[in-house]
Amino acid sequence: MDRSGRLARGGAVYLDCAATTRTAPEVCAAMLAHLDGTKGFGNASSGQHETGRQAAEQIELARSDVAAELRCAPEEVVFTSGATESINLALRGIALANAQHGRHIVTTQIEHKATLACCDALTDEGFEVTRVPPSHDGRVDPEAIAAAVRSDTLLVSVMYINNETGVIQPLREIAAVAEERGVLLHVDAAQAAGKFPIDLSNMAIDLLSLSAHKFHGPKGVGCLFIRDRPRLRLRPLIFGGGQEFGLRSGTLPTHQVVGLAAALKLASKNRDRDREHLSRLREQFVSALSDRVPLRINGAVDAASPYIVNLSVPGISSDALINQCAADIAIASGSACSSGTVEPSHVLRAMGMEGDPLYGAVRVSFDRYHTSADIDAAVGAIARSVKRIKEMDA
Repeated sequence: MDRSGRLARGGAVYLDCAATTRTAPEVCAAMLAHLDGTKGFGNASSGQHETGRQAAEQIELARSDVAAELRCAPEEVVFTSGATESINLALRGIALANAQHGRHIVTTQIEHKATLACCDALTDEGFEVTRVPPSHDGRVDPEAIAAAVRSDTLLVSVMYINNETGVIQPLREIAAVAEERGVLLHVDAAQAAGKFPIDLSNMAIDLLSLSAHKFHGPKGVGCLFIRDRPRLRLRPLIFGGGQEFGLRSGTLPTHQVVGLAAALKLASKNRDRDREHLSRLREQFVSALSDRVPLRINGAVDAASPYIVNLSVPGISSDALINQCAADIAIASGSACSSGTVEPSHVLRAMGMEGDPLYGAVRVSFDRYHTSADIDAAVGAIARSVKRIKEMDA
């Protein structure tokens, strides 16, 4: 993939960045040094020799770098294989460790499948889960969260930014509800980390999940922030050598952990500039496309991340549009973790969408490397595809 956002093969513009982003060149360089032997390639648990100690030092340096960006203590950062594992560790870890105090969890109907499927599994194990619906614009009402909390509620789990619509949730207000009610709050920040400021020293968030590959880091690594970790005493999911404070056993992938920290530092350094750039590109995309095809934007326009647009073209199915555009642009119809399924988006359905808008919804998502020319190419590809589909259906 070149700097313009085009794929290396076929010349298509990649616009599925909510699913994953390319690894930044600076991040690749940092990782390579821990793969080719330049820096500590050893097992960080092998403290008996210098090579192992070098790896351990790099892990702890990365932990400190991540903590600095999140404004938390290094010992509150636990490395995982990604946001999915992090979410499962947060939800199951809290539930199983505290079942004697309550067996109720509050989440929403528009969470990532990692949260919803984990909650389904906990339900099978005797826990009760309340899934709060969103409003029609995709926002969750903090008062609805408050109404769902009970005396036996252990945890509230919500997204910061929805991965399908890009709608930014009123996180500070939800955090205030959880704090007032005395329940723990977990936040899925996969689509927010690196792109929006996260100051854990100034927000009542107890657990937070993120994944490196959403902000130009490598796949296969993420982390879980756990406030006051010794007090919460989560139950681990993986047992073995006791790495990561006993919460995540297994040999740590030094190069991936280093890559996560490097990507988060790079994203945070460029955050304001990137967000201004993406805001302009998103506005260009929506405005130009609206001039050429009838368009519906799905989700709150006034509370939208500039990185994601969810849209429907009346009378055009998502499958038809994606297939017709495939040679020119890479877009998706929803969460990458749900690919292969034929059901429409559970997020949009929870927002009350049905019929053509639901079955025609596609997600277009951007990153810092996209240009105005990429947006022009995407608009042209979608407009031409809509015209062809209509001609075939005529």
